[in-house]
Amino acid sequence: QLCITQPSLSRAIAQMEKELGVPLFEKNGRNTMLTPFGREFLSCAEHTLSTLDDGIASLQRSARGSGLIRLGFVRPLGIEFVPHLAADFLRAYPENDIRFTFHTGITQHLLDDLAQRKVDLLFCSKPQDDLKFTAVPVQKQELVVIVPQNHPLAARSAKDGICLSDTASYPHIYFTKTSGIRSVIDDMFHRENVIPNIVYETEEDEVIAGLVAQDFGIAVVPYMDLLSKLPVRILPILSPDYERNFYLVHDGSVYMPPAVENFRNFVLNRT
Repeated sequence: QLCITQPSLSRAIAQMEKELGVPLFEKNGRNTMLTPFGREFLSCAEHTLSTLDDGIASLQRSARGSGLIRLGFVRPLGIEFVPHLAADFLRAYPENDIRFTFHTGITQHLLDDLAQRKVDLLFCSKPQDDLKFTAVPVQKQELVVIVPQNHPLAARSAKDGICLSDTASYPHIYFTKTSGIRSVIDDMFHRENVIPNIVYETEEDEVIAGLVAQDFGIAVVPYMDLLSKLPVRILPILSPDYERNFYLVHDGSVYMPPAVENFRNFVLNRT
């Protein structure tokens, strides 16, 4: 069965018994039987081979596209965009055993997680060029000005919109410098030759919206469904022109498992 000669097999058995320090086989008449040590070692060998087979099967499933996909994303994309993509991907590949983990945070923290290999893919603001991550735009985002309902700018019609230069004299609630959207808004004011009067800073757009609703100031924020439920006036931005994108980001220097690569290609084809 082993396709080797009897002397070769005998030498292999003798070498193994010498290494283990116990006899594995004993003669019983014309038959060769396992000793108690042999039966114990046989059980270990069978368990080892079973574990090895399981490992081989697991790697083969991964090669076919099964496995874990660790996603990181900014919170606004966790309401609809990312859940829809993940659900559609699972429906598109029902034959694969695919699992997701979902991590949320601000862009800078997410990029730190990617650098530390805690996540595979990010949906966030564009990373700085010096990070040398690969980033592809996948989703546009509308920015609006929100003001309290009793604010002087609240008299403006939502259809008419507003220019950022018209907000210069009012106190602003602003995103912190660690927020990915901060540079976009800074550039918009710069192109309008306006220095905003920043009175408060915070990381979360939901918190900014809540502060505006309580008359702490006005703000430029991404449009979100929450705004329609708060006592604020939502004004589209007429000037300056801007482009606010979310990006699909990964570290090109790190091996991408087939499941992760399949999901990335799925997202790029969809968006």
